[in-house]
This record gives sequence, structure tokens and C-alpha cells, in this order.
Amino acid sequence: MRHWRGPFDRQGYHHGNLKEALIEAAQRFIAERGIGGFTLADAAKLVGVTPAALYRHFRGRDALVAEVAFRGYDELAKRLGRALQSEGTALERFTRMGEAYLAFAEQEPGFYAAMFSAKPAEGEACSPFWAKAVENGGKASGNAFDFLVKAVSDTFPEGFQNVDVRFIAIEVWALSHGIATLDAAGQLPKGPGLPDKYELLRAGVLALVHGALKGKP
Repeated sequence: MRHWRGPFDRQGYHHGNLKEALIEAAQRFIAERGIGGFTLADAAKLVGVTPAALYRHFRGRDALVAEVAFRGYDELAKRLGRALQSEGTALERFTRMGEAYLAFAEQEPGFYAAMFSAKPAEGEACSPFWAKAVENGGKASGNAFDFLVKAVSDTFPEGFQNVDVRFIAIEVWALSHGIATLDAAGQLPKGPGLPDKYELLRAGVLALVHGALKGKP
């Protein structure tokens, strides 16, 4: 569990930073209690304001959780972007992206739980996994899904017979999410001879990709 030092810690809420304090409070509660483990009143109490003050920034609890989720997707995209732009071969960078995904899920449980529980905002047709992230003046501009598709394309430039690379990317994402979720729940089998989550992801991705490659002429 990470050590929390939000804008409301020790010295209390600082005037003018209420929105960020509420987001930090929600992220903290989600990490410690689960997605349903807090109310707006809980967040207000932790920050040190009245519940009515929260509505200046959020229409309700769902909107607050959705903002935590968006921040989580943004941070994840930045981490995947850094892995994609790191040194080494395409396969090494692809492997680092998988490691970064699993590490993010472990290190940021508040973000991760919100990301896969919050409903898209009204008018949004898809998951914030496609939301843009910009870092360092645009050096790591893109979204998590774009980074994943590019990593698969770079690692396997020969492509896949009759299979869209985006389909493979979604399967890799689903595998990564499944392993991260099992690990967070303490349900990932462990013991002598069994791989850790990083080894399991690498083996699973290679098996998935090689299975798709078998269909090539």
C-alpha cells in the first residue's frame, strides 16, 4: 500500500485546491476500502469541508469516481508511453510495457479499481483507455490503446494473417487485466515451480501471439 500524503494531510485542506483534495481523498478511500467503501460525506470529512462544498466541483459521487478513473488512465498511458520509448529492442520495450501495466495495478490500487468500475461519462462511447495523455511537451502523447497497438506492430512487423493487430492488442490487454485483477485479489496461484505475474504475462502474450502467427501461410 502506498504512503498517502494528499493536499489535506497534516496541514489540512488548502483553499483553492479543493478539487484536487477531493480526488486524492476518493483515490485513498477506493484503495483502502474498495470502490463502494466511501460516500461524498466521507470525502468531505477527510478533506475538512462540508458535503455541500463538494458540489462546486462534482455533480455527485459517480462524477468524482469517474475523475479518479480518468486520472488513472492518464497516468497509465504515460507509463506505457515511457516504456514504449525506452531503449532496447521492440520485444524488450513490449515486455517493459507489460511490466509497467502490472506494476501500475499493484502500486495504484485506487486508480486501478476506479478505472474498471466507473461508467463512461454521458456522451462517451468507449472506455477512457482511449483517452489522450500528454507528457513533457508532447514527447509521450497518445493513449494507452495506441501505445499497445504500436508495441504489438513494432514487435511483430510481419503482421497476422486475417487478424487485425488491434484485435491482438485487445487480447493482450484482456490478459494483462486478468492477471492484475487476480493478483490484486490474492487469487493468483503461487508456489514452487509456478511463475510470478510478470513471467506469466510474458508467457501468455507469447502463446497468444504465436497462436495467431500459426495461421499465416
